[in-house]
Amino acid sequence: MTHLIRKKNRQKAIDFAVWLNFKHRLEGKQFGAIQSVERDFIITSPSHPSFIGEEFETLPTDYSDMSFKEIRNIFMDNEPLAHFEQIKGMVSVMDGEILRFILKYQIPLGKFIRFELASRGYDENHLWCGFEKAEEIWLK
Repeated sequence: MTHLIRKKNRQKAIDFAVWLNFKHRLEGKQFGAIQSVERDFIITSPSHPSFIGEEFETLPTDYSDMSFKEIRNIFMDNEPLAHFEQIKGMVSVMDGEILRFILKYQIPLGKFIRFELASRGYDENHLWCGFEKAEEIWLK
């Protein structure tokens, strides 16, 4: 990616850089977010010639500590990042009683997701590995 992506919001820039790092993980591409002189934020490679030596924002390693305020911001965003929009949509269309049941009985959604991924036969990098290997990877 040679062009620069701009976001007005710091958190949105950070979240988009995290998504791009995940999306392009097999290619070894790295992205970061840095504040521009115009006070917006640029998402680009830390090795981009214009930004070598500059201090990029620290990216989270996971979102397990996401606050309700941060989730509210995602839900209220008029132009949400596509991956958060899909996650939000998935939860928004679920029946409320099912959501309450999940919380009340602490249904392990992570395990449901792992089971689904194992049944697709792909590894953690979305490379075909077969169903047996996928089970070894996802159902450990």
